[in-house]
Amino acid sequence: MVENLFEKFEDSEEQEDNEMFVHFQFTADKGQALLRIDKFLVNRIENASRSRIQAAADAGCILVNQKPVKSNYKVKPGDEVAFVMDFPRRELKILPEDIPLNIVYEDDALIVINKPPGLVVHPGHGNYTGTLVNALAYHFKDLPLFNTEDPRPGLVHRIDKNTSGLLVVAKTEQAKNKLALQFFHKTTKRRYLALVWGNLKEDEGTITGNIARSLRDRQVFTVFEDGEHGKHAVTHYRVIERLGYVNLVECVLETGRTHQIRVHMKYIGHPLFNDDTYGGDQILKGTTYTKYKQFVQNCFEICPRQALHAKTLGFIHPETGKEMLFDSELPDDLTQVIQKWRDYVANRDI
Repeated sequence: MVENLFEKFEDSEEQEDNEMFVHFQFTADKGQALLRIDKFLVNRIENASRSRIQAAADAGCILVNQKPVKSNYKVKPGDEVAFVMDFPRRELKILPEDIPLNIVYEDDALIVINKPPGLVVHPGHGNYTGTLVNALAYHFKDLPLFNTEDPRPGLVHRIDKNTSGLLVVAKTEQAKNKLALQFFHKTTKRRYLALVWGNLKEDEGTITGNIARSLRDRQVFTVFEDGEHGKHAVTHYRVIERLGYVNLVECVLETGRTHQIRVHMKYIGHPLFNDDTYGGDQILKGTTYTKYKQFVQNCFEICPRQALHAKTLGFIHPETGKEMLFDSELPDDLTQVIQKWRDYVANRDI
């Protein structure tokens, strides 16, 4: 159980994050001598290594008195220490559900799916059914990997609920292990298209900044410039089309952190269009005319989510060793919004 917990922690990138759940909790004795928290927890959590505890602390999963701490924090008498994760400790049984899948490619080892916006990848707090995993459990009900006891069968990466685009899912343990290594070593190819607020100064660039949960609001992530908090994250971007007060941008991930593109683009002052978590659901650029405000509101209604699509996915096939590269069309909501901005630029009178 503990080993599975840490495996899920290490593979918890690029997911939709909401509430945190306590998996382990300890109160330091009154006679507790000052002791680094990584040593404190290694002595109390079976099969936990210091390196994994340190990684958990970097990700904001180690709390003392309800606040995140670094791995060098020294536990004092009476401290309330908690190890938290973004899924409940009591695992859920997966209910197979006949949910249509947009299958781009499938063979005996893996399946590539074009996920629509609004579909949660795996069950969690508030989303126990109707997820991609429920659909996979039905689609692969005869495969050993997709049993009802595993809440994340075959998953080697994931994208946010309201992000559309390509996902690869393993169908065997061997394929899962080999694909997971490619994501861990950053050898996969992932390109996203995003509609962002504002007109970027440069046609292309690179955003570098450690990402972790905000110390003020654990529902969101932020960039830490001190170099000590969070995980190293790198996003390369290129402007595809300038559309007045918004830009269509291609983003290439060098790392895969939770909400990485959304956080990095906000960090440089260009939040994703209609991203209600990171401020993009407000009119951030443009005029004060009522007609313009109505235009933007109409765009928000057409695309009621962050304007982000995982367009390209490339990896080495775990069995054949051949390079696989997939590309997907933009979904209708993004296509329509981009066209509206094109029309706006061509006929700008608001």
